Amino acid sequence: MAANWTDLLDPTEEELRGQCPRQLEESAIELLLAAPEHDDEPRPTLRGHGNYIFGIFLLAQAVPDEDEIYYQQIGLVLTHDTLLTVRKTAPGGRPPYDPEPVRAAVRETDSAGMITYRLVDDIAERYLDLVDDVDGEIDELEDRVESQSAATTRDRISELRHDLLHIRRTLAPMRDAVRRVVDDVVEVEEGDEVFPHDVEIAFGSAYDKLLRAFDGLEFSRDLLASVRDFQQSQISIDQNEVSKTLTVIASLLLVPTFIVGVDIPELKWHLGYAFSWGLIVGTTLIQLWFFKRKKWI
Repeated sequence: MAANWTDLLDPTEEELRGQCPRQLEESAIELLLAAPEHDDEPRPTLRGHGNYIFGIFLLAQAVPDEDEIYYQQIGLVLTHDTLLTVRKTAPGGRPPYDPEPVRAAVRETDSAGMITYRLVDDIAERYLDLVDDVDGEIDELEDRVESQSAATTRDRISELRHDLLHIRRTLAPMRDAVRRVVDDVVEVEEGDEVFPHDVEIAFGSAYDKLLRAFDGLEFSRDLLASVRDFQQSQISIDQNEVSKTLTVIASLLLVPTFIVGVDIPELKWHLGYAFSWGLIVGTTLIQLWFFKRKKWI
């Protein structure tokens, strides 16, 4: 038979203490009940506490239509034959983590450790999807660099950069926690093993996915840096165009200023004014033709 899996959503302290398979340390109770200090806190962890294993995982979820990323928290209390998961409604009223796909994949012979692997593997898969969503946001931003204002692009680059840093701060400790299971570091001090050898091997698959997600996150940072460089080059091109336009205007005004400075009418020539205007118009037209031919205007 499958291990006993109890799932709680936003429990009270009484509900949590009543469903716990072991008497928990007060620090674990506080972490399971506390509201997140900010999006990517508390940091993911998985460690042994005597006769049970305690863990907290965080899953980052993207909302592409709103250009936002929020975090879902999942707490774990684990023994050989029982698994307690504590889920929390995400900040801002966002939905909590949905464990139903994992429940559907659980087999009758799964131990609590194997169910935990399936839970971690589902989180790792969703992180891979998240990296794809972030890459899509970066591609969309790159497509808009030439059409939207520089300030808008700069603000979006800053937002994505902070999102990537927060995801990295969440993903790295999750990867390290799973690696500790693979290395047989996390275990109870008494009773049957929670993570036998076959479960540790299975955790290796989830660890590989988290590594791929982490590598993909680094690639996303490189993509974002290339978008920033592209924006800077676009700004330089725009500035060059403005400088070229100002140079053309200055050149158009320079020759007439020089002609007027000669002061031909005071040379006692009755056609002086007409000659000056003709010379101004003629030289201006010649310059316009030259600049147009060079495609400067």
